[in-house]
Amino acid sequence: MTMVGTTPPPRLPIRDKVARHRTGGVSPMLTRLAAEHATGVLVRASGTLYLAEGRVVHAESPYAPGLDILLTAHGTLDARDWQDAVERADEPRGADRALLDGGRLAPGALELCHLSALYDAAYFALAPSSTPGRFRYGPTHWLGSVHPVPVGSVEQETLRRRALLHRIWPDPATDSAPLERLDTAAAPAVPPRQSAVLARVDGLRTATDIARDLGRPAFHTLVSIRRLAAAGLVAPRTRPPGAKGRPRPAHAAPAAPTGTEHPVPDDPGALGHPAADDPAALGHAAPVPPVGPAPADALTPRTPGGTLPGTSLGPGTLDHPDIALLKRVRDALEAL
Repeated sequence: MTMVGTTPPPRLPIRDKVARHRTGGVSPMLTRLAAEHATGVLVRASGTLYLAEGRVVHAESPYAPGLDILLTAHGTLDARDWQDAVERADEPRGADRALLDGGRLAPGALELCHLSALYDAAYFALAPSSTPGRFRYGPTHWLGSVHPVPVGSVEQETLRRRALLHRIWPDPATDSAPLERLDTAAAPAVPPRQSAVLARVDGLRTATDIARDLGRPAFHTLVSIRRLAAAGLVAPRTRPPGAKGRPRPAHAAPAAPTGTEHPVPDDPGALGHPAADDPAALGHAAPVPPVGPAPADALTPRTPGGTLPGTSLGPGTLDHPDIALLKRVRDALEAL
């Protein structure tokens, strides 16, 4: 009897999740858009990223205060000047040029606040989600290209921020739920920055509400809230407002994300046939070196060489004639 052998089928390819952790692959769609130098708008469930020539020029999220709040909350820019610049913005000339050409804001001050708002909103926009993403080719944000940021830098900073929050306090419920104070007999003393956050915890406000009320970046507020939660001072509200008794903080571990990312095919400008996101890589990334704005509660002062640590602002950007205004902006941001 003759035995006829057959060639075994090839093994199916296995995605290297460890490699994705190292490279910071948050969104395959976003990585592909960067590779093709795309210009347009990437809309996701928790925010929007604006791209120009494959770089991120702006980001927005309902969970993060916008650039207008960061600029006007502490007197860096008058609210009327901001509104006037927005109304004067058009496609070839963004609102950034209206602010700078009119002398309302120094270039370094605008760039510093813009980078803070961009990384802040991108952190939420790139959160794992089960809702498909959609990209529309076309004009980008009306603000203009203040300081385009490589996609890789945005993804790495997003992963680093996730890892930082997890190290401080692993329960993500404090990021979105209404917060309430815990009754502690001997509450530890907290720094002024965290004290300002704690004073606004009333059982109704969320982290986003507190960030807008304080005029601070939302991620910096999350850092303060998770530190307060780790100290046993705040917790997600687990009872109706007005109920008596000591609330119990939630201690559930962060749930593994289950979302995938696909463009919506009913849009003529949408990309076709994207690869699905890897849920494991989205939710459990290893820390990477800091890129973009510093993750601490306040921005660090400028080094002797003129570079702000944790940002891409170099000496040439900050050596603007209106140095007095820049110093006031820096002092105001450090005091947040």
